[in-house]
Amino acid sequence: MIAIFRKLRQDSLTKASRYVLYAVGEIILVVIGILIALQINNNNDRIKEKEKERLYLTNLRKDLVLNIREIDKYITDRTVCIESAKTILEHFEGKPITDVAAFNNLCMPIYNWQRFYQVDNTFQELISSGNLTLISSDTIKTLLFNMESQYKVNKAEEDHFRFDAEVLIYQPLYELMDLKLMVESIGVQVGRKPLIMRPLPPSLFNAYLRNIKLKNGFTSAVFEFTVLNDHLIRMKQISGQLIQAIDLELKKSQS
Repeated sequence: MIAIFRKLRQDSLTKASRYVLYAVGEIILVVIGILIALQINNNNDRIKEKEKERLYLTNLRKDLVLNIREIDKYITDRTVCIESAKTILEHFEGKPITDVAAFNNLCMPIYNWQRFYQVDNTFQELISSGNLTLISSDTIKTLLFNMESQYKVNKAEEDHFRFDAEVLIYQPLYELMDLKLMVESIGVQVGRKPLIMRPLPPSLFNAYLRNIKLKNGFTSAVFEFTVLNDHLIRMKQISGQLIQAIDLELKKSQS
């Protein structure tokens, strides 16, 4: 009888051990399955992040190409302003005005100078969205911040010249000159009557050429536009470096 109970007990223990082993095996399989699923999910997330990075890099490159075009345009325009201001200053030094319309045309680009605004939509999106961390290249991120820093320096210089222009050029210009006559002399109609092109007498600029503020204003224009062009040249150099770094990163992501 005792032998029978011993056998039953041994059978029960054997079955229990089998159940435990089976349960442990099931748990291990579930854990392995979860780990595999997490690994696949992580890989998918990395692939998605890489795709986002490539898209951002591509858009950054497009912005930089447009930015270089804008920079080239502004450098050209401001170089024209520098040469025009130098010619205008010759008249302040005593050279007579023989062609008022030509003199007027020299002045207009300086009166109408424009601030430079860089094309940086993608960079601003990266900053505002917090997605700058998607850019894996430290070189690219450093150059982007260098570009932003140089742009701020350029804006500060533009603010400085804007103040100089308001005080030294615009104020005396508004006080001394008939703007309607000046604008119409270059073919722009501002009144209701049909435009009649009339040559302006050089004497119209007598007080203008004796005004020391205006002379200082055009002197400031030569200096400030030269400085501003230097800033733009530096920004163009950084843009070129960025394009090279982006091309290298895009090439690496394709291999």
